[in-house]
Amino acid sequence: MAASTVRVMGVDPGLASVGWGVVDLDGARLVCRGYGCIETKADTPVADRLAAIRDGLLELAGRYGPAEAAMEGLFFSRNVTSALGVAEARGVIRLAFRDSSIPLSEYLPMAVKQAAAGSGTAGKADVQNFVRMVLGLEKVPRPDHAADALAVAICHCQNRSFAALAASRR
Repeated sequence: MAASTVRVMGVDPGLASVGWGVVDLDGARLVCRGYGCIETKADTPVADRLAAIRDGLLELAGRYGPAEAAMEGLFFSRNVTSALGVAEARGVIRLAFRDSSIPLSEYLPMAVKQAAAGSGTAGKADVQNFVRMVLGLEKVPRPDHAADALAVAICHCQNRSFAALAASRR
């Protein structure tokens, strides 16, 4: 990896499925390095599911060596039970990156959609097609949570680039 290249891991949090995607930012060029999901089973005790998420992220951080990470912020829904599970998973994700000394940023779903498809109200298919095009992939990444995680990484790279540009103009 070139000295100017920054590796970013994007995360789409969940209790049943945590999407992850790794992107290299080299100047204005984005390169996909990997993506997938950490899956947990509903019939497994919650503590074990959270441990599996933590262990999976620690393993991925060790394998890919991201310099920075980004996670999609919590979207409040009517299903309080699933929102609580996602909130617990988000806490474990925060700790995994903290324990790996990787700075973590957060972006609300609307900001990710805005960065990925040009509209905060973009549909899932629009975001996924943008991810495919920007990263030069032959097909839309599957499962959906992995594509969402790549969109979060792209959003972070864009925000990082804008912040660097603004700082250079001061």
